[in-house]
Amino acid sequence: MLIKRNANGIDLPFPSEITPRHVFESRRTFIKQMALGSIAAAAPDLLIRDAFAQSGPKLPATRNAAFMVMDKPTSYKDATSYNNFYEFGTEKTDPVGAAGSLRTRPWTVAIEGEVRKPMTLDIDSLLKLAPLEERIYRLRCVEGWSMVIPWIGYSFSEIIKRVEPTGNAKYVEFTTLADRKQMPGLRSPVLEWPYVEGLRLDEASHPLTLLTLGMYGEVLPNQNGAPVRIVVPWKYGFKSAKSIVKIRFVKDQPKTAWNISAPQEYGFYSNVNPEVDHPRWSQASERRIGEDGFLKPKRKTLMFNGYSEVASLYTGMDLKKFY
Repeated sequence: MLIKRNANGIDLPFPSEITPRHVFESRRTFIKQMALGSIAAAAPDLLIRDAFAQSGPKLPATRNAAFMVMDKPTSYKDATSYNNFYEFGTEKTDPVGAAGSLRTRPWTVAIEGEVRKPMTLDIDSLLKLAPLEERIYRLRCVEGWSMVIPWIGYSFSEIIKRVEPTGNAKYVEFTTLADRKQMPGLRSPVLEWPYVEGLRLDEASHPLTLLTLGMYGEVLPNQNGAPVRIVVPWKYGFKSAKSIVKIRFVKDQPKTAWNISAPQEYGFYSNVNPEVDHPRWSQASERRIGEDGFLKPKRKTLMFNGYSEVASLYTGMDLKKFY
């Protein structure tokens, strides 16, 4: 197998070339996933998909105690086999089986728009841009499930400092890869492709907003948004764009994928707010994947997903109107 190294000596092969982590599905886990509604096909198909859960090259990072929630982390297996990544299918178990086709090297991210210093960075440059930190964040999905994941990266503000936004920059727009040869889900008309998300500049500048390059001490698995994504822990998971290829600093609020598709259901802000229900289900409670079984009562959803330090970003705003 061809191994590439970056300047720090980190082995970084193509994730699709990494030897799969074969895990035999126990009866207990099978029953648990049945209860979570994650099995849409027969058991043999699930076992085939599970074989694609990959163990990636190690990605050394220093733990940042200021960004560590006390919740028990979700298991690596659950976090890498129960995913939303529509470019590889709309079922939760689709990405782990289909994302092996994604080629993450070479990979570049163009940073442009209302900035004084536009630049294009490859993945090795992104890895070296700032010291890598491990942070344990909650991730709350709009469908009502949640996880706790040890992510690796650094605050997106490190990017902002280097490109020097102009006074016209009010928002940051993230565009993800859209390659039909690598992403079978793009054949679906469920969304307009490529997937686009956005943040207000002050949201993007907040220390919690993480440019993410790994998880669980390893590079990002393909199904979790390799090789680079954003994680915004106080917002619903779909705001955290995966497999990013372009970042634009813009004057006007970006038109984002889910807001275009269903504006009555997905607002631009998409902050975790238990007081604002999705039109088709309540947001007041959630199930923690791997912990909260079908028969166990749901846990209460916290405002801003428990990250109260971001509340000042929305002072004076009606968060039921700006949902």
